[in-house]
Amino acid sequence: MTVDYTTHDGVAVITLNNPPVNGLGHSTRAGIVAGLERARQDSQVSAIVLTGAGKVFCGGADITEFNTPKATQEPMLGAVIRALESSAKPVVAALHGVAMGGGLELALGAHYRVAARGTQIALPEVKLGILPGAGGTQRLPRAIGLQRALDMIVTGTPVMSEALADTALFDKLVDADLLAAARELACEAAARPGPHPTLRDRAIGDHDAAATHIASARKQIAETAKHFPAPHRCIDAIEAGVLHGFDQGLAFERECFNALVQSTESRALRHAFFGERAAGKIADVPSDTPTRTIAQVCVIGAGTMGGGIAMNFANAGLPVTLIDTSQPALERGLATIRKNYDNTVKKGKLAADVAEQRLSRITPSLSYDDLKQADLIVEAVFEDLSVKEQVFRQIDALAKPDAILASNTSTLDLNRIAAFTQRPQDVVGMHFFSPANVMKLLEVVRGEKTAKDVLATVMKLAKKIGKTAVVAGVCDGFIGNRMIEQYVRQSFFMLEEGALPAQVDRAIEAFGFAMGPFRMSDLAGNDIGWAIRKRRYREHPEQRYSTVADRLCEMGRFGQKTGGGWYDYAAGDRTARPSQLVDEMIVAHAQEAGITRRELSDEEIVERLVYALVNEGARILDEGIASKASDIDMVYLTGYGFPLWRGGPMLYADTVGLAEVERAIGRYAAAQPNGDAWDIAPGLVERATQGRRFNG
Repeated sequence: MTVDYTTHDGVAVITLNNPPVNGLGHSTRAGIVAGLERARQDSQVSAIVLTGAGKVFCGGADITEFNTPKATQEPMLGAVIRALESSAKPVVAALHGVAMGGGLELALGAHYRVAARGTQIALPEVKLGILPGAGGTQRLPRAIGLQRALDMIVTGTPVMSEALADTALFDKLVDADLLAAARELACEAAARPGPHPTLRDRAIGDHDAAATHIASARKQIAETAKHFPAPHRCIDAIEAGVLHGFDQGLAFERECFNALVQSTESRALRHAFFGERAAGKIADVPSDTPTRTIAQVCVIGAGTMGGGIAMNFANAGLPVTLIDTSQPALERGLATIRKNYDNTVKKGKLAADVAEQRLSRITPSLSYDDLKQADLIVEAVFEDLSVKEQVFRQIDALAKPDAILASNTSTLDLNRIAAFTQRPQDVVGMHFFSPANVMKLLEVVRGEKTAKDVLATVMKLAKKIGKTAVVAGVCDGFIGNRMIEQYVRQSFFMLEEGALPAQVDRAIEAFGFAMGPFRMSDLAGNDIGWAIRKRRYREHPEQRYSTVADRLCEMGRFGQKTGGGWYDYAAGDRTARPSQLVDEMIVAHAQEAGITRRELSDEEIVERLVYALVNEGARILDEGIASKASDIDMVYLTGYGFPLWRGGPMLYADTVGLAEVERAIGRYAAAQPNGDAWDIAPGLVERATQGRRFNG
C-alpha cells in the first residue's frame, strides 16, 4: 500500500506512504481517491487531512511513468485534484520537508494548507523540459500572486515556506506537531458551513499589471532559454489563465504538457536527470558496501589542477595538506587558490569569512612525511608515467594502511600506476576536470585490483564534494579523453581538407557545444595534446594523425598562455581572434602533404565531430570501459560542454537514429580514408541492424 488511511476524532488522515519521496505514481493516486471516497461515505468523518509519511510531504510525479501507459491511467493527477476540490468535507493539506511538482499541485487542490517551517516549495518541472500539468500554472498565481508565481514556475527554483507566509498559499505555518495543527484546522473548517474555498475561484489580479509581469518574464528568458521550449510554454499557460480564465487556462496547460513531454528537449533533460542518478550505481558494488572514513586529505602537486582539487575538499569541510617539492611552486599554488576565493567573494557568491575558513583548511607542505595521517592521497603531478612512478613509490612507503591512493591521471594506465605500490587494491583513478574547483565531472577509474570498498568510498565522497562521478575502466584516456581524441583527430583532418579553425569552432558551437575544439585546445594548452600525441605516435604507429597541430606547436603557439595558438590573443584578453599566420600555415601544410583543399559544409563538420564521439563511445561500451550509455552521456554533459538539450552524444545518436549514423560514417569512411579513423564499432552496427538504441 502506498497510501494509509486512519481516523482521529472525526478527522480522516490520508497519508502518502511511497518512499523515498511519496511520489505520485498510479497506485498512490488511486489510493488518495479511494481514501477521499471512504471519508465521504463515513458519517463519523467531518473533515480530511492529507499528509506525507517520513521526511517529506510529496516530491511530485513518478517521472518513470512518463510516456508509458501508467501515465494516462485513471485517476490521473488532475482527477485526484478535482476530487479534493469537490469534496463536501473540508480537506487540509499538511506539508513538511518537500512539496514539489505534482506534490505542490496536489496541495493547491486542497481547501486549506498548513506547512511546517522549513518546507521547500517548488514547481521544478521546467528543469525536466515540461511544465506543471495538473493546474500548477493556474492555481499558484492565484495563491501567491502572478509575479512570484512566474518566477517560481519559469525557473523551477525552490522557495522556503517562510518566504510565502504572507500569501494565500498557507493558512498556517507551524514549528512543531504539524499533524495536530492540521487536524485542529480541519475541525474548525468542518464547523463552518460550506462550500469551502478553492484556489480556482480566486481572482488572479489586474490584467494590465499582469501583462507587464508577463512581458518582463518573456524578456528575461529570451536568451537563457532559447534552446528550451518549456520556460516559454510556462509563460504562455499562465497568460492563458489571465486572459481566458481558469478552465481555459487549465486546458491550455494540459495541451502544452502533452506536447512538451514528447519533445526531444524534455527527453534529453529527463535522460540527464536519470543518468546522473544511475551513474552512482555500480552493478557489482552493492549500495550497502562498507566505506572507509575520509577525515584528512592530502594532494600531491600544487599546480593549477592540484590547487583546484584541494579546494574541492576544503569547500566540503575536509582539512587538506597540499604538498609540492618546490617552495616557489607551492607559493604560486596557494596564491592561485587565494585568488580563486577572492574572485568568488568579489562576485558575491561567497562570504569573505567563509572563504577565509576554507582557505585555512589547506595546509602547505614541502615534505611527503606530512601525508602519513591522510585517509585519501590524490596525486596531481605532471602527466608522465615515470613521474607518476616516483610519486607513487614514495606515497606507498609512507601512507598509513587503508589509505586510498588516487591518481588524477587523464590518460595513463592506472594498472601500471597501481603496480608501483604494494597495495594495488587501494589505488583508484580520480580524474578531475579543469578547473577542478568548478567542473562537475569526476571520472572514477576502476583498476584491475581496485577494492570494492575503495570504489564505494570514492563515489560517496564525490557526492560530498558536489561532483557527478562516473566509473570508467582502464584504457588510454578512459571515457572522456579517449572519445575526445577522435573528435579532435577529425578536426585536424578537416583543417587539411579545407576548413579553418574559426569555421570548425563556429559550426560545432552553433550545434550547441560550449566551445569548439580549437578554442578548447587553446584554453587547455596545445602543448598538452602535443605531448600525448608524441606518446601515441610511439605506442600506436599504425594510427594516422594529421601533423598540422604539431606544426603549430613547433611555432611555439601553445594557446592563451603564450598569446597565440590556433587564434591570436591580446594581453589580458581571452577573446579568440582568427590568425592569418595560422590560416596560411594550414593551407601550406595541406599543399606540402599533397592534399587538395575543398569547401566543407557546417553540416559535415558537425556530423564528423559528433559521430566520431558516438563511434568511439560505442567501442567503449563494446569493451566494457563504460557500463552503460548514459554514463558516457553524463561524462560529456558535465565535463565537455555537450549541449544539455541534446542529452549527450549517445542519446543524440538515438534521436537521429543509429541506422542513419551508420550510413553517415560509411560515407565519410569512403570519402576520407584516414587510416582507422572511421573503423565502425561493432556494437553500433549491431544496434543499427537490430533497430535498437544505446539508451533503453
